[in-house]
Amino acid sequence: MKDYYTIGEISKIYDIGRDSLRYYEELGILNPLRDINGYRLYSMQDIWKLNVIKDLKNLDFSMKQIKAYLDDRTVESTKEMLNSQIHSIEKKIYELKKTQQNMSRRLENIESAYESSNLNTIEVIYIDERKALELNGKVSRDEEVDFLIKKLQKQHEDKLYLFGNKNIGATVSMEHIKNNIYNRYESVFFLLDSEDENYNLILDEGYYVTLIYRGSYEQSKIFIPRMLKFIEDNRFEVISGPIEIYKIDIHETSCTEEFITEIQIPVK
Repeated sequence: MKDYYTIGEISKIYDIGRDSLRYYEELGILNPLRDINGYRLYSMQDIWKLNVIKDLKNLDFSMKQIKAYLDDRTVESTKEMLNSQIHSIEKKIYELKKTQQNMSRRLENIESAYESSNLNTIEVIYIDERKALELNGKVSRDEEVDFLIKKLQKQHEDKLYLFGNKNIGATVSMEHIKNNIYNRYESVFFLLDSEDENYNLILDEGYYVTLIYRGSYEQSKIFIPRMLKFIEDNRFEVISGPIEIYKIDIHETSCTEEFITEIQIPVK
């Protein structure tokens, strides 16, 4: 067995780039000798360190951690280092599981919205009380609604998300509906979990006349009058203006024909 190895030999044996070997030298981890021509010569002392570096890098240790370990190694420091890394990995696993659950929930939201089988059908359903976060702002264009939604989300980034959220909605102005204006909105909101304590809007429990449609928001001017006619024919009374809930919108698709919107009108 040789006593010394050139940088080319070490690079080939360990499959490590020459730049990495020079970087380890800059960190003070490796200390190769120089031959008469100035070429680096790596000793057995450098080689066992490379074995440790390769192992620890495979375990996702940083070079800072590796250097600290190589500078001061005891059984206790080895145990402490491994326990610390285990704790760090457990934390990452927890965060990854949370992210996975979040993504799964968003996927379920999209799938359940897009598989609705009762499109364009007027129904009367009973809905329990709902908590929401609301931001008032009289807007008239879809882009303005989206800007208002983003503004609300910015205020509550810890709990509100846009992509894959089927609980984003807007309140429609009843006064403007009477004047055949169907794209005038009073506010936007995010529906929350029932146990949430941070909210500023309650959507009362009760009966709602509902309709789900696919495609452009322009269809609201067709469906809302149809729903109001249904309410009149069945001798219901409108409690307040319609709300629109955007189950699939620009955040999930650029194809307008894939949008899914639910209109809900509270009645008694």
